[in-house]
Amino acid sequence: MLTRQLPPVYPIVDTTTLERLGFNPVHAAAALLEGGAQILQFRHKGFWSGEVFAQAEAIAALCRDASASFVVNDRADYALLLHAGLHLGQEDLLPSDARSVIGHAPTIGFSTHNPDQVRAAESEPVDYVAFGPVFTTASKDRPDPTVGIEGLRTARGLTQKPLVAIGGITRDNASVCRAAGADSMAIIADLLPSPCRHQSIRDRMAEWVRLSLSVG
Repeated sequence: MLTRQLPPVYPIVDTTTLERLGFNPVHAAAALLEGGAQILQFRHKGFWSGEVFAQAEAIAALCRDASASFVVNDRADYALLLHAGLHLGQEDLLPSDARSVIGHAPTIGFSTHNPDQVRAAESEPVDYVAFGPVFTTASKDRPDPTVGIEGLRTARGLTQKPLVAIGGITRDNASVCRAAGADSMAIIADLLPSPCRHQSIRDRMAEWVRLSLSVG
C-alpha cells in the first residue's frame, strides 16, 4: 500500500531493463531501498510467470521491512494479491474500474501524455498523475511523443493532484523538472549505473536522495 504523499524520487524496478543488464530485480530493489528509496514500482510488461510473481512478492516484503511504499504496474489483480498500490497506463483498466478490484484504500497512479488526458485524470479516483515522456526514453518500445519541459509546465497547471515527471529523467535534468512543477520524478535508467552492481545502485540511489533535497 502507498502513502498519499509521494517522495520526490520515484524509482521503477523495470524487469526488461534489468534483464538486459543481467541484474536480478530483487537484488536491485534491495540496493535501492538501502540507498534510501521510499517507494518502488515493479514494472513488468510481459507474462507474469510464477517466477515473476515471486520476485514481486519478495520486493513487496523488502518494502514492508523498509517502511517503503510498493506499487505494481498495470495489473490490478496482482496489486490486490500483493497488498500494493497500482500504477495504470492509458491502455489499462480505467482507475474507476480498478477501484472495484483493489478497493478505495490503496493509492492509484495514472500515466498521461497530453493535456486532454491530464484533464480526464482529474475526474478519475487517482492519487497522482504521471506525465511524459518529458525527454527521450529507452524504456518503452513505442514511446509517446516527448512533451518537453513546457509540456510538463502545462500539465502542472491542469491538475491539482501530485504530478510525477516520467521519461528520460536524469540527475542533469531533475532540477528543471522540479522547477516546472513536478512533485516527484520517476526514474529507471539513471538509477542503474555501469557496471550495475549492488553497491553502485545503492550509491546512485543515495546520490538521488541528496539531489532531491537540494532541488526540492
